[in-house]
Amino acid sequence: MARGALDINLKELAALSGLSHVTINRFEKGRTYSKGTAMILKVAFEKAGVEFIDENGGGPGVRLRAKN
Repeated sequence: MARGALDINLKELAALSGLSHVTINRFEKGRTYSKGTAMILKVAFEKAGVEFIDENGGGPGVRLRAKN
């Protein structure tokens, strides 16, 4: 969801996060990954303008931060 919100491809996310596209692909497919990988991706998304929304009865989600 977050990558789609930013409209970036796997290669662009790899550049933003410093992770390999293979690692990101495994993560997106739900394969085995470390907590460190998840945190690196979260930080990269947040720096790019994504806000993570906690579950509030409707489930967790993402949105783009409002531009100033």
